[in-house]
Amino acid sequence: MLLYVLRRLLYALPLFFVVVVATFTLLHLIPGDPVQALVGDYPVPPAFREAIERKYRLNEPFTSQVAHYLGAVVQGDFGYSYQNQRPVRDLIAERAPRTALLAFVGFAVAIPLGMAIGVIAGTTRRAATDKFWTTTALVAYAIPTFWLGQLLVMTFALQLGWFPTQGLGPAVSRAQGLDWLLERARYLTLPAAAFAIHEGMRFARIMRASIIDTLSQGYIVTARAKGLTRGEIIRRHVLRNSSLPLVTIAGYAFGSALSGAVLLETVFTWPGLGLLMVDSIRLRDNLTVVGVVIVSVLAVVVMNLVVDVLYALLDPRIRARA
Repeated sequence: MLLYVLRRLLYALPLFFVVVVATFTLLHLIPGDPVQALVGDYPVPPAFREAIERKYRLNEPFTSQVAHYLGAVVQGDFGYSYQNQRPVRDLIAERAPRTALLAFVGFAVAIPLGMAIGVIAGTTRRAATDKFWTTTALVAYAIPTFWLGQLLVMTFALQLGWFPTQGLGPAVSRAQGLDWLLERARYLTLPAAAFAIHEGMRFARIMRASIIDTLSQGYIVTARAKGLTRGEIIRRHVLRNSSLPLVTIAGYAFGSALSGAVLLETVFTWPGLGLLMVDSIRLRDNLTVVGVVIVSVLAVVVMNLVVDVLYALLDPRIRARA
């Protein structure tokens, strides 16, 4: 198993290199002047421009910039944000836990929600129930997350006033302990709900299709012949075997979510990695953009590796090949 994990990590190194170089290239091709973005609408004196370009290596050839940056990344240095006047590593360390919190809470609701709907739709013998839940999941998943987030804000924040519209918490708070957690939970509820509804409906559709396929297998017929009840068949055989595709999709989706739910964080002004990337692109803070992309790639690679390991643990055939 250890050799299997190491082999998967080695496969990810070329991908990591290609993504970093491609991101650098795209940012280099985007129209705009990073130095002008730094000072705003004011004219840039030639001496100041020369000093900034020398400080941040903007006057060096493109290949030299990429080589220097890759060497720094290997040492854990993601560069310096000239817009925020802070190391990029510190910015990411500040924002990443907020994105992780949103992703964890969203998935903690989405996975059981999707599994429950998928099991009901896939195992029911009533066509009307199956059609209702299948249609509901399809329509809910088709709604873009940014629109769903806006609908939740208009309904539960603006009209009913139950939740705040945006942010992570109040600007000034004297709450402590449990009151502090409840206060932050009100800000987290709507973005986590939007995330959970969208991802949960995707999980429901995958779970339903997998359950229907599993119920048609020969060993299910054998289990029925042995006299096992429908509930016992579902618990002992169907759920475990039907969960393999869900593990794959959930792992990939969770890796993407850890890299920053850009649209969702923008709608709710949730100060995570997604909003940091949007602001950095707008301000031409290129090193911050590349730093967030690197963290995104690492999150996806790690979650893919976790999915592969879980697959090997759940499926003895894959474990034997590993």
